[in-house]
Amino acid sequence: MGAGKRSLTMAAVAVVCALTVLGAPVTAYASQTQPTDPTPTPTPSPSGTGTPDADSAPVTNEQLEAVRAKLEGLYHDAAVATDAYNAAEEKADKQSAEIVDLAHEVVKGQEKLDKLQDLIGAAARAQYRGGSLPPEVQLWLSENPQEFLEGADRLRQGQLATKGLLAEMNRTQDDLEQYSKDASARWQKLESNRKAKEKAKKKIKKQIAAAEKLEADLEDDERERLAKLEEDAAQQKQAAWLDSGILDEIDGKASEQGKKAVKFATDQIGKPYEWGAEGPLTYDCSGLTSQAWIAAGRGIPRTSQEQWRQLTHIPVENMRPGDLIIYNADASHVAMYIGDGSIVHAPRPGRTVTIAGAGTMPILGVVRPDA
Repeated sequence: MGAGKRSLTMAAVAVVCALTVLGAPVTAYASQTQPTDPTPTPTPSPSGTGTPDADSAPVTNEQLEAVRAKLEGLYHDAAVATDAYNAAEEKADKQSAEIVDLAHEVVKGQEKLDKLQDLIGAAARAQYRGGSLPPEVQLWLSENPQEFLEGADRLRQGQLATKGLLAEMNRTQDDLEQYSKDASARWQKLESNRKAKEKAKKKIKKQIAAAEKLEADLEDDERERLAKLEEDAAQQKQAAWLDSGILDEIDGKASEQGKKAVKFATDQIGKPYEWGAEGPLTYDCSGLTSQAWIAAGRGIPRTSQEQWRQLTHIPVENMRPGDLIIYNADASHVAMYIGDGSIVHAPRPGRTVTIAGAGTMPILGVVRPDA
């Protein structure tokens, strides 16, 4: 391998190892308020620290394990930011639709106000001439114009007409004012959510770029060893989960809707992960699960955090195919249980929709869309 590329590799590894020595947790699942530092800036190691020489010592599995942990943290933070982006996008879509509805109400209200003003003018002119109410005013004031005419004399009719139309006009003006206030408030919320989306988008790109750089600085054989470490770690977690005997307790049968959701999700196997994507060519984790259940005839929340918050919680031992397993303490990942201890999910950037063991990640809980 080239000395220049080896230097980049060892510098990146040295940073992670230095963080470990200094007590900084490289595997920390950072919250949104305290994100993991996304930029693995290479720094020279102090002489005498025992860091392998770039031209003589190979990268050890221990050092690659530190890189794996760093990557896991970066991609986790990207997943958290993706959920924030998806939530802001969903809110913005809803608020945009509400603003459109309010605009329609304003137009209708203005048309009604114009009509009322015309009717008030007609009533006033009729009273001035000493005649009866115009037909259109009679129809406006009563569903039964005959009863209205029989119940009042001409002068009284004019007084009732004017009073009723003015009251209706005042109500319409109040409605228009309220529509205007509501529209203004929704515009402010829409702008706020657009800013939240942009902030989340920048964070996603920053985290993913840092992870991709960290991987790119490795040589081909080192990336292969890193992939093997990831696979071994996943297998160990799955084995520990199965050794608990949990699979002996899980024997739920899929509902008809659950079967449809599982079929949709498994049909997407091999399609790339893309943050914010809901198909049909690419998906993120909650994009896959939400679209699978839409295909099954039941709409569910868009993000993994809202799926965890809004859907019915089910004990792990009672889950059945089609249920959603929520992962990590912050509900930042979601997968669909398909039976026999397996899940289908969209893992992370650089990966495709795939089948994995249900116990390969820390389970927060299980939710059922069709409870």
